[in-house]
Amino acid sequence: MATKPTVRPAVPHFSSGPCAKRPGWSPEKLKDAALGRSHRAKIGKAKLKLAIELTREVLEVPKDYRIGIVPASDTGAVEMALWSLLGPRKITMLAWESFGEGWVSDVAKELKLKDVTTLKAGYGELPDLAKVDPASDVVFTWNGTTSGVRVPNADWIKADREGLTICDATSAAFAQPLAWDKLDVVTFSWQKALGGEAAHGMLILSPRAVARLESYTPPWPLPKIFRMTKSGKINEGIFEGETINTPSMLCVEDYIDTLSWAKSVGGLKGLMARADASTKVLSDWAAKTPWVDFLAKDPAIRSNTSVCMKVVDPQVTALPADKQADFAKTLVNAIEKEGAGYDLGAYRDAPPGLRIWCGATVEAKDVEILTQWLDWAFAEAKAQLAKAA
Repeated sequence: MATKPTVRPAVPHFSSGPCAKRPGWSPEKLKDAALGRSHRAKIGKAKLKLAIELTREVLEVPKDYRIGIVPASDTGAVEMALWSLLGPRKITMLAWESFGEGWVSDVAKELKLKDVTTLKAGYGELPDLAKVDPASDVVFTWNGTTSGVRVPNADWIKADREGLTICDATSAAFAQPLAWDKLDVVTFSWQKALGGEAAHGMLILSPRAVARLESYTPPWPLPKIFRMTKSGKINEGIFEGETINTPSMLCVEDYIDTLSWAKSVGGLKGLMARADASTKVLSDWAAKTPWVDFLAKDPAIRSNTSVCMKVVDPQVTALPADKQADFAKTLVNAIEKEGAGYDLGAYRDAPPGLRIWCGATVEAKDVEILTQWLDWAFAEAKAQLAKAA
């Protein structure tokens, strides 16, 4: 029986969204929020514009790409792109986890587009990226949040592609290097890698994406919150802080605060290094721990944010699928009951196991302490399994 640890993580928050707040965060950091003021007033517009400018600086977005704050989190940003841009070309959809599957469903069942090729892979794997047709519009997630699998790079995207690339980067932005020259639409949400508050999305458009918006009108009605053009031209106001609907100025202040913190830890390189350090803790632990392994077999495609792991103990893997899921829940619940780690379970549609957030707002030392609790909880769960046998 493993010895019960005596030390708990200083911040036991390992949820993959909403994610842990930045180190040192407190409500006091939001005292300058423009509360009770219109987002259209000078102070509101200034805050929103600052959020966009800091996003460009920290994420290293090219100057000719437009950045907008949009409704409904990352989901809203992706839907805006799908409903506004798809239609004039054939489409390639990539899916290797639940959110990618969701975009496939939207394109096929809601937009009902016909000339669509879907390339799929199971959890822990990537589809064959070499099969992507550069003449098509491509929709994909950079990092599969529920599978722990990311694309290793953007080499598979042709520089001279004819179609647009629409990239859901919500658990990759601020943690993994995004190849801007290969991406035409990039979306993410505040509550992921920077631990911001929910309900706001970010939509980043390349000049090629803007050209599509100004040259193509979808044949279906567009809800107001999806409309990005006026009289056939891009609505520049959206990309200067004039949001389509009312944003939370408290959430805006929180995002600004976290972006300022990001600059203080070395900007994008510093953020990626922090995520890599926490992921290395799990990698080193897995290498010496026989009962656990990564869901993604290939290290080159393993996420450094939403790290997904599975129980590989032979006694557990011999159980029926529902009993394996029960075992994983028992392990996770034991840790949560002790206040040593929250929201560690695999996503509901994913194989049973662990999903541990390692983005930049998580401290590597807390991840190291968590592994000790994981070993203890596994031993406890195995003991229960033996009693039930």
